[in-house]
Amino acid sequence: MKNYKFKIKVLNINRMLNKKFFNKLQKEHTAAMVERREIIGQSNDILHDSKRAIFAMHRGDFVAAGDSLKKIEKLMSGLQKKFGVSRVEKEGAYGAGVEEYVEAKLLYLVLTDEKIDEIKGLDLSFSSYLGGLSDLTGELVRYAVNQAAQRNFKEVEKAKNIITDIMAQLVEFDLTSYLRTKYDQAKQNLRKIEQINYEVAMKSTHNT
Repeated sequence: MKNYKFKIKVLNINRMLNKKFFNKLQKEHTAAMVERREIIGQSNDILHDSKRAIFAMHRGDFVAAGDSLKKIEKLMSGLQKKFGVSRVEKEGAYGAGVEEYVEAKLLYLVLTDEKIDEIKGLDLSFSSYLGGLSDLTGELVRYAVNQAAQRNFKEVEKAKNIITDIMAQLVEFDLTSYLRTKYDQAKQNLRKIEQINYEVAMKSTHNT
């Protein structure tokens, strides 16, 4: 029986891996993480400042709300210019912040008797608008409740009419995924405002 001798080749790690290539990957990864942290950090600021603006409007402080919205718009414009719209939209935190901003901005337009329209100066996706519009209905219900408590019944009816008009437009969209969930919540808000308006009308009738 023949004896076979096998030579085992030991791989030289330095010959198999290009260290410069891996150093390049590491630098790119580190830069991406720094970039991501900056986008997320500013996106969280956009979200919180949008909530502050909404809260200020419910208090009737439109000066503070307007200042918050300008601050947000500056942040968003800076992010879009620095990283590009397609890059920032990849981060979920950015999407959440922008939707909250759209909701706040549209509420500001409604309560200052301006038309709901495209927001100028910023590149916003259709999903940000549709999500913001759906959420706007909830804030209008909240506004109507506060106005009803102050016996400003015309404002309750105004809120109902705006929500009705919004829903008449949203029903034309074939919404899916999370936008469908938001749309369903908006439909519930329409039912709520209709009930509030009915109760207000009944009280007004009884008081006359």
